[in-house]
Amino acid sequence: MSTGRYIVFEGSEGCGKSTHAARLATALGAVLTRETGGTPIGQRIRDLLHDTSVTDLAPRAEALLTAADRAQHIAQVVAPSLAVGHHVVSDRSLYSALAYQGYGRGQSVDDVRRLNEWAVDGHWPHLVLLLDVDVELLEARMRKREHLDRFEQEDIDFHARVRDGYRRMAAAEPDLFVIIDGSAEKDRVAEAVRAAVLDRLGI
Repeated sequence: MSTGRYIVFEGSEGCGKSTHAARLATALGAVLTRETGGTPIGQRIRDLLHDTSVTDLAPRAEALLTAADRAQHIAQVVAPSLAVGHHVVSDRSLYSALAYQGYGRGQSVDDVRRLNEWAVDGHWPHLVLLLDVDVELLEARMRKREHLDRFEQEDIDFHARVRDGYRRMAAAEPDLFVIIDGSAEKDRVAEAVRAAVLDRLGI
C-alpha cells in the first residue's frame, strides 16, 4: 500500500501558500505542484483563467475550467506520485474551487463540490493547511505587486467571501484542516506548518 501523503496549502491571494508549499516540499522531499497549472495542459488553462483581458468568462465556465485542470493534475501528477509512495505538496486543490467558484462567485457550493468530486476521482487531500490572513492585510500585500492577475484584481468583498468560505470549510472539517496564522513572520509560519504535518500525519 502507498505511504505517500497528499498535503495541500489553501488560502486567499497573497497569504504565502506558494512560499510555504515550496519550503515544506523541500523539507519532506516531496513532489511540489500546484493548481491551476501543474501540468502542461493545466498551464494553458491557467493562462486563460488568470488573463486580465478575459472579462466575460461565465462563473460556470470558470468552474468547469478549474475542474478540468484539476482532473488532469490528479491523473498526471498526484495519483501517479502517491501510487509509488511519494508525498505530494500542492499549492491549492479542490478546496480552492469551493472557496473561489462557490463562495466567492456565489454559485452553489454543493454543485461545485459534486463537479470536483468527479474531477479528483477519489483523490482527496490527507491534510489541508489553511494560511489565514485578514483581508485588509491581503489587500495591502496586493498593492505592493507590480502586476495583478484576474483573481488578484477582484474587489475586497470577493476576497472576504473567499476567506469566509475557507473558514467555514475548516470549521466543518476540523480533522482535515489546520488553520495557520499567515500574517506571522515567515519562519514562524514554516514552524507551525511543520508542526502540523508532524502532528497530523507523523511525517
